[in-house]
Amino acid sequence: MATAPTTARVERTGRKPKRFVFVLLPNFTLLSFSCALEPLRIANRMAGGQLYSWTLIGEGGDVVQCSAGTEFRLNGDLEDVGRDDMVLLCGGLNVQEASTKRLVNWIRREARRGATIGGLCTAGYTLARAGLLDGRRATIHWENQDSFLEEFEDVELTKSVFVMDGNRYTTAGGTSSIDLMLKLIAEDHGEDLASCVADQLIYSSIRTDQDTQRLSIPTRIGVRHPKLSTVIQMMEKNIEEPISPACLARDVGMSTRQLERLFRRYLSRSPKRYYMEIRLQRARNLLMQTDMSVINVALACGFASPSHFSKCYRAHYDTTPYRERGAKAARHHHD
Repeated sequence: MATAPTTARVERTGRKPKRFVFVLLPNFTLLSFSCALEPLRIANRMAGGQLYSWTLIGEGGDVVQCSAGTEFRLNGDLEDVGRDDMVLLCGGLNVQEASTKRLVNWIRREARRGATIGGLCTAGYTLARAGLLDGRRATIHWENQDSFLEEFEDVELTKSVFVMDGNRYTTAGGTSSIDLMLKLIAEDHGEDLASCVADQLIYSSIRTDQDTQRLSIPTRIGVRHPKLSTVIQMMEKNIEEPISPACLARDVGMSTRQLERLFRRYLSRSPKRYYMEIRLQRARNLLMQTDMSVINVALACGFASPSHFSKCYRAHYDTTPYRERGAKAARHHHD
């Protein structure tokens, strides 16, 4: 028989439970949502009382489907929220389409009334579209970073797992919702309770807003060579105006030939080839996730002419940028 969990000592202030209003967007990511909700449920259980309550709302107020296909019955339509409520939008696939005019206007109105509003996973896009992140720091799932940067120049996008900037919160998706909720629980009721919740979740490495969502370059490519990592970082930061191999080599105190050898040894390709692959990968992201014209995608990824871009793209992906865009439109229509 399972033993009863140790309850955390929580200061009883007599205040009413803090309410979370979860706004479920069509095709929201189940993992991000459940990782936000479960810590609240566990916090109540560990404290032996109701510290938190929650409600699920969304456009239409009836039923919404997550990206895994499971349907959730909503408690209501987009409604006025209390001043002390915390609104968390849960995003997922096709967030541009899910960010309807009605939803955007609703969150603008709630923001004007002083609500604390957060975006989980891709829902940072919805907050940005509503203008709620202008001049603020934010994060979003790494797959959406390129398209977000192109569309929202006034937002200081980071690669943190979560960001709290004033009364605007964003997370990178996946399990990062847990990190945000543990931080909020610790702020509300102390580190002890947050630690108890983490233990219940078997969540041993709690991350802060200083942690980044993607693996570091050395981990990602399986290489631990500081100069190589520095060069790759410079490449990733200079996509629109690529830096020549000679300049890259000079900046890390090497000759061009030494840099060539380093890339061949660790990555089995030349620096030029590797740089091209990074740029083409960025281009593919923009083609798939934005409505930018093919010409603008080419320019954003450092290609002077659409024909050169098309030729390089075809050599790497075995299809043209125009066909890629057409295939995306066809898939979207089919969905």
